[in-house]
Amino acid sequence: MKTQEFDYYIYIDFSENLIGYTIIEKSNVKEIISKIVKFDHYSGVKHKKEYLRAIKLRFEKENILSLLYRCKICEMRSNLEIFVDIIDFIRKNDNCIIFLSIDNQQYDAFLRIMKVMPDKKNILILRESQIVRGTLEYRLSLIIDNMLNLERVRRLNDNQK
Repeated sequence: MKTQEFDYYIYIDFSENLIGYTIIEKSNVKEIISKIVKFDHYSGVKHKKEYLRAIKLRFEKENILSLLYRCKICEMRSNLEIFVDIIDFIRKNDNCIIFLSIDNQQYDAFLRIMKVMPDKKNILILRESQIVRGTLEYRLSLIIDNMLNLERVRRLNDNQK
């Protein structure tokens, strides 16, 4: 994929029973990238518990959430709510160039809903698996991946108490 500069980077991802999205504004990309250097894809991490503990501290210490334009995590049954949020955002920003990455399992459902959008020339829509490892787009996708896993583990721990 040729490197292109986008006004907004949008990532939709899910982990077990959670779905979420992040929207990142171009003006914050450099600062965010410098703060997420140690992020990795959760599924590829050996020591998951220690990794999540370190990533949680990084989110808090670096105040990463404040750099995101918008983010949301909810239960999987609310995936339509996530899709509508994204479509509303795209409609309101129809003059912007947008990168949109969607989890492979949600891709077809999202595209069916995207048919309501008349003009999609300013949007690059990719499956998560199409993002090239190591690229800027890939590194930014690690934010929502880690957020979902942190939330999933937090909810699991809350239910065990």
